[in-house]
Amino acid sequence: MSARILVIEDEALVAMELRFVLEDLGHEVVGTAADARTARRLVEDTEVDLALVDIHLSDGPTGIELGRELGQELGVTVLFMTANPGMVRNGVAGTIGVLSKPTDERAVQTAVDYALGRRAGRPVEYTPPELRLFG
Repeated sequence: MSARILVIEDEALVAMELRFVLEDLGHEVVGTAADARTARRLVEDTEVDLALVDIHLSDGPTGIELGRELGQELGVTVLFMTANPGMVRNGVAGTIGVLSKPTDERAVQTAVDYALGRRAGRPVEYTPPELRLFG
């Protein structure tokens, strides 16, 4: 199942690698954003199914609030990808969970497949071990 995915990551090499992985998996990366303002603009301008959101962006630790906003107010499925998973240990309303960085292609694939399955309302048989779910 192909999806429209937004990568919200301020490290250019990480964002580029994620883009390549997602495109190799058959998804459309609708854009990359290094800060919250750019991410909001992209979501307003295009349809986004899933956002992969880092916590620390170029404008500071704005990813948590951005993820909550995208998930609760704008209907985007949100997965956090961060080297600081403890910052969201209590979960974030409107988001699915967190994938710790660094990660590998298989972990990204299984986490994205899981998130998209939940978005589509399909029964999910198992949670990928690398993905820590909220709530």
